[in-house]
Amino acid sequence: MTVLVCIPCLLTGGTEIQTLSLVEALVAAGHNPVIACYFEYAKGMVRRYEAAGAEVRLLSSDGSRVQGVKATAKHLWNGLRSIVREKRPEVAHVQYMAPGALPIILLKALGIKKVIATAHTSGDIYTPNGLRIIKLLSRTCLTAFQCITERAEKSFFGSSRLFDGETHRHFTIYNNLPGHISILPQPRPTFNDNHTITVGVVSRLERIKGMDLVVPAFAKAALRNPKLRLLVVGDGSLRPLMEQQAAEAGIADHVEFSGRKPQTELQDCYDRVDILLMPSRSEGFGLTAIEGMARGCVPVVAEVGGLPEVVTPDCGMLHRSEGIDDLAAKVAGLSADPARVSSMSAAAVRRAERFSTSNYRQAIARLYNSL
Repeated sequence: MTVLVCIPCLLTGGTEIQTLSLVEALVAAGHNPVIACYFEYAKGMVRRYEAAGAEVRLLSSDGSRVQGVKATAKHLWNGLRSIVREKRPEVAHVQYMAPGALPIILLKALGIKKVIATAHTSGDIYTPNGLRIIKLLSRTCLTAFQCITERAEKSFFGSSRLFDGETHRHFTIYNNLPGHISILPQPRPTFNDNHTITVGVVSRLERIKGMDLVVPAFAKAALRNPKLRLLVVGDGSLRPLMEQQAAEAGIADHVEFSGRKPQTELQDCYDRVDILLMPSRSEGFGLTAIEGMARGCVPVVAEVGGLPEVVTPDCGMLHRSEGIDDLAAKVAGLSADPARVSSMSAAAVRRAERFSTSNYRQAIARLYNSL
């Protein structure tokens, strides 16, 4: 059947990568996805969607964002109406609850009987009134509301369930490991006491990702273990601050800033990292965590969003949000116990298999069969 997948933008973030996985799963199940992108887009990402088998419709030819509720509603109505009239989709799958509930309401007004929404964040980013609207939509407009972790689902509805093949009003289907990362086929070599342990981040260097906490925490851990090294993969507005922090702490020679890397090179970056940090202030799922785990990295992550559900105690560690001292203590403790790092590395690879592409595609195929 024809599935209209609606998304605010097609850039290079985690939501777009996971939606690309949805497109691939739909194609694998024999469906025809048509993408409606409301606003901004990157030509490279559009090409990736098209290469996966989707037809992409850009509602804003120049990628500009419409301002104001009335103008946005008119922009979406005109664009979605044109696609619906031409393609006659049986199902619409709305990615991300933005801008507000407008796309869902408009799709129902256009006669789409089956509408699924996927939330890529937890409910704590919404006001109480916003949560009430989402619950109302779930009861009145949506065939199903999909969350990406049970923790997120509980934050919306107070209860959760992993998708079991039947269409409930709300359920969880985990995100999957993207195609540019493969699961490590064999365990990493066992550490010894002389091994230099590399601590790493693979991230946008922004405050929401907690990147201002990384160098101070690493500096504290390095005082206890001078063999530690820090690899920073990514770029962003906080890079000058992080470089300044390293210089002021006297550890600049222990820190490597490698800059932003194309996704095709990220696997090699993860292979260089022993302990992967994600001190995020907000994180819907934690795609970086499962990417690193698939390559044997031991994740040390903030206790926010979906991370506590993705990273289990056998394969990683949680630290208090904003807690530099706690993060430093976790890194120092791990680095002092190479055998534990090796054991957790092997467990991380096993845990990553839970988020395999095959598991995700099977769940999406069962979801659409149930419709």
